[in-house]
Amino acid sequence: YPFCTIDPNVGIVTVPDERLAVLSKLSKSKKLIPTAIEFVDIAGLVKGASKGEGLGNKFLANIREVQAIVHVVRCFEDDNIVHVDGKIDPKDDIEVINIELIMADLATVERRIGSLYKKAKGNDNEALETVSLLKEIQENLEKNRSVRLMNLTEKQKEKIKDLNLLTIKPVIYLANIKEEDLLSGETNKYVKVVKEIADTESAEWIMISSKIESEIAELEKDEALEFLKELGISESGLEKLIKTSYHLLGLITYLTTGEQETRAWTIKKGTKAPGAAGVIHTDFERGFIKAQIISYEDYVKTGSMVKAKEQGVLRMEGKEYTMQDGDVVEFMFNV
Repeated sequence: YPFCTIDPNVGIVTVPDERLAVLSKLSKSKKLIPTAIEFVDIAGLVKGASKGEGLGNKFLANIREVQAIVHVVRCFEDDNIVHVDGKIDPKDDIEVINIELIMADLATVERRIGSLYKKAKGNDNEALETVSLLKEIQENLEKNRSVRLMNLTEKQKEKIKDLNLLTIKPVIYLANIKEEDLLSGETNKYVKVVKEIADTESAEWIMISSKIESEIAELEKDEALEFLKELGISESGLEKLIKTSYHLLGLITYLTTGEQETRAWTIKKGTKAPGAAGVIHTDFERGFIKAQIISYEDYVKTGSMVKAKEQGVLRMEGKEYTMQDGDVVEFMFNV
């Protein structure tokens, strides 16, 4: 039902990472701290949201705050659960949301073009470049195409970063299916539609049964694993969603381990060693000297930093080192 959710609900969920338990055991750590990702449940948009109808402006503002969009699409029939439009049509559901986001972006882009027009007329080179880019985006939006499909360069994205466009955000289409469709879901006619749209947009998509997920949420960890085993699946839909979101956002994990704690840290792919150190504390980045690094696999083989050093697999890396997923690290710094 529209407007059942008005204020966004925020949930912080831990990112599943089996490496933590292994390192924690080797280091005999007192604490194990996983990294986390934040999901915001925003009310569904309806037609006219971009014009402020219903609570459209509020909902669109909430969407602007997130880094990626998970679009939950109904892919099941159930007379007891009414669809707001009275019919099950994933293609139409996706189009309604996409068009509203496109229309909102179009208004944002047109306003910015108007505000830069005087500068551009005065031969301000930067303004001219920005207006040219914005007009290209405007034409794209007028064809009902999301900005993320334009393959903009990093430099172009930087120019329009402050606009916080909605359709530049990466998307995961989440096909919500019936419990009995979980193993054969891809044969579901509605899921096929979602997959086709996702493939066309080079977007991520996953299947999930919200009914099963709500049941799993009530169980203890061991019970949940047994339940999944009975269903014939290896991981919950939530775990799939977390991992897919992590990948979509271009995030990787590095690890620290010792007697006090074993911990996972989130960084952007491509982050240099000092930037990764700064995630722990700004002093680590400011006074960065070097980092002792070993891959997770080598750490498990050797069993400790000391043994890794003895066996010649512990590396000393400087400021230009690009962090890799699964690096086990000790930072050296001086402030």
